[in-house]
Amino acid sequence: MLLPYYLGCPSWSENAWREYLYPQDARANQFLGLYCQVFNAVEGNTTFYARPSVATVQRWAEIMPAHFRFTAKFPGDISHSADLREQLPAAESFLGLMSPLGARISPLWLQLPATFTPQRLGELAGFIDGVEWPLAVEVRHRGFFDKGDAERMLNRLLRDRGVERICLDPRALFSCTSTSPAVLHAQSKKPQVPPRPAALTQFPQVRFIGHPELEANEPFLTPWIEKVAGWIEEGRTPYVFLHTSDNRLAAQLAMRFHERLMVRLPGLPTLAQLNRGPAVEQLGLL
Repeated sequence: MLLPYYLGCPSWSENAWREYLYPQDARANQFLGLYCQVFNAVEGNTTFYARPSVATVQRWAEIMPAHFRFTAKFPGDISHSADLREQLPAAESFLGLMSPLGARISPLWLQLPATFTPQRLGELAGFIDGVEWPLAVEVRHRGFFDKGDAERMLNRLLRDRGVERICLDPRALFSCTSTSPAVLHAQSKKPQVPPRPAALTQFPQVRFIGHPELEANEPFLTPWIEKVAGWIEEGRTPYVFLHTSDNRLAAQLAMRFHERLMVRLPGLPTLAQLNRGPAVEQLGLL
């Protein structure tokens, strides 16, 4: 039985979480195990920047529970290549490297750069057809957000192949007028695109990039509470990942999201219950 939804943050290795999530004396090599006691999913940002060693993947497999989900990103040299179809051997090699994690790597994320234009959709189709694993795709070119032919063609391509479109919502981040280096850096790195709350498959994917002040996120979170609740009521299994500019309060924001979702869905399991895995009864939600 599937869990009602998956919730997490962009990483588990945040030293600042000793302030409220991890014990003060926790060692860095304990962070993943501690994280898995709180959340049932994590974004795979780490694999975008560098491939982990075989030993590291094996250690992850020993720590992550079977029901846990790690949405590993294809390394940047694959996703940001000249022609995606030429990267299929590298993608296959990456899949092999991550294979000890099994179904915990589901879906794999392909995060495409803003330079990936609508004219390259043929490449994307070829890449998807060549990768035999559940996928989700994030696009950043403005042409995919204008509700025109390019966006319709992208959505049709993904839907026909059972691939989800990752929804990035950076509005809370860009509402911040702080001049702190962390905020300015995050605003320079994240694309200022409108959210597209797609549910092309059973597994909608949401990345919420939050304001560094928790209370300031509330008006931006409220529509997502309703949207995610609706997906769960439809029998879908959403994935929701919450960020803040320096991620110091990302875990706190994620816990707040779940608290609000429990108010909207009174039968929703607590975070502790979700982290016991699919044996938890879903109290009529699915």
